[in-house]
Amino acid sequence: MSEKQIRQIAIYGKGGIGKSTTTQNLTAGLAEDGKKIMVVGCDPKADSTRLLLGTLAQHTVLDTIRAAGDDVELSSIMREGFGGIRCVESGGPEPGVGCAGRGIITSIGLLEQLGAYTEDLDYVFYDVLGDVVCGGFAMPIREGKAKEIYIVASGEMMSLYAANNIAKGIARYAQKGGVRLGGIICNSRNVDREHELLEAFAKELGTQLIYFIPRNNVVQRAEINRKTVIQYAPGDRQAQEYRDLARAIDKNTLFAIPRPMTQERLEQILLEFGLMDAIEDDYRI
Repeated sequence: MSEKQIRQIAIYGKGGIGKSTTTQNLTAGLAEDGKKIMVVGCDPKADSTRLLLGTLAQHTVLDTIRAAGDDVELSSIMREGFGGIRCVESGGPEPGVGCAGRGIITSIGLLEQLGAYTEDLDYVFYDVLGDVVCGGFAMPIREGKAKEIYIVASGEMMSLYAANNIAKGIARYAQKGGVRLGGIICNSRNVDREHELLEAFAKELGTQLIYFIPRNNVVQRAEINRKTVIQYAPGDRQAQEYRDLARAIDKNTLFAIPRPMTQERLEQILLEFGLMDAIEDDYRI
């Protein structure tokens, strides 16, 4: 019998696009289905697990190392959240000192050393800060930890620019290792023709729009209460959307090396869907 493989997934996307919210809600859906999951927050803000834990922010790996030195136990950096999800926050350096990406490298190394990647895990999710895949923020894919990447995007222009840049980084690392793009997750902003635009964008990249998450204010209400939608309003339609996203990822078999667009081609697609015209109208106003 072959050894069970943990699916290690990194979630990227433009800052503020909703990566952390999406990651926590979809992992809650996977946990409901009985999956064993670890979420590693790779953002100095340490907000990648707050909805799963129902708290502002947990003590980060870097804070713990600064306080305890090398005498760190797994229980001091990992907490159990909703559905038994194991939660870790990498944290970052003190403001103005050092590189935040180094925190990711340090955290993953320490988690390996302390035996966090146990055989019972089905998934490890890395919620990664950044609009581009560079430096320490590329660590989950550069070092071969995360083999699957999903990009969270919307129909907004800057979100698609960022997604295309991230695809360039994925394509570069795919040549050296086994990392592949599993698809685009649209976190809708109610942009005109948004679904069509994201379908066309994904196709151009050589991937799929794996899921379209509709906009719903219950997400913000759940966040205010420090909960995932699945915990806060389990019967709401939006909770089902996240369950369906989780199942789409769980069953996904389409993985590709992306084909990033030139700036000119990306802007051509935006023009085809009227997005550039809308932006010019805004400037005229």
